[in-house]
Amino acid sequence: MDNKSQTKPNAVVLLSGGLDSATALAIALDQGFQCLALSFRYGQRHDIEIAAAQHIAKSWGIRDHRIIDIDLRVFGKSALTDAIDVPKSRSIDQTIDVIPVTYVPARNIIFLSYALAFAEVTQSYDIFIGVNAVDYSGYPDCRHAFIKQYEEMARLGTKTGVEGRPIKIHTPLISLTKAEIIRRGVSLGVNYADTHSCYDPDQQGRACGFCASCLLRKKGFQEANVIDPTIYSS
Repeated sequence: MDNKSQTKPNAVVLLSGGLDSATALAIALDQGFQCLALSFRYGQRHDIEIAAAQHIAKSWGIRDHRIIDIDLRVFGKSALTDAIDVPKSRSIDQTIDVIPVTYVPARNIIFLSYALAFAEVTQSYDIFIGVNAVDYSGYPDCRHAFIKQYEEMARLGTKTGVEGRPIKIHTPLISLTKAEIIRRGVSLGVNYADTHSCYDPDQQGRACGFCASCLLRKKGFQEANVIDPTIYSS
């Protein structure tokens, strides 16, 4: 590590391997943080995203990338961790639900808890997470209100917080459309061919093209007027 990097403040970035988290990582780096990345192998059917996260972290020169193994399949009740079909549609309007079955119970609460622990032991006072409350799938843990309340809980429940150095949770994408996220990432040099978004990829890792995540990704690239590098199975 060079002297220049030692002067940069640390930040923990939740890196799923998807489009949003890759953009959040690029933004954190652009803001001058020395980034540490955290990914989760949680029993998801789209485990290919872990390989994507590893590739992204390596390409950006992230020296500390932790992959945490937890098994949310023990709770199930999600199309991503249980024997439940991932909804497929040819229209984003047809994917709208109050809270879709692809919601993983308490996932961001769990992930952020790990991030808080990692931040405390690495003297990181900033966490970046690529949640989005505009073009998203209706998840309650992607909203402003959740992040605001979680940040307050972290202030009250961590050693860092009660000692007067509360950890800031950054959500740089939360108010952006998918097209705006893509344009921002392109401006920072994000290679979206390295990212994976599909909820139900095939054995070759190709995106299905019809789950809610694929439809939002397609729409984002189209509206951003950027070529979609995703390899779809059909």
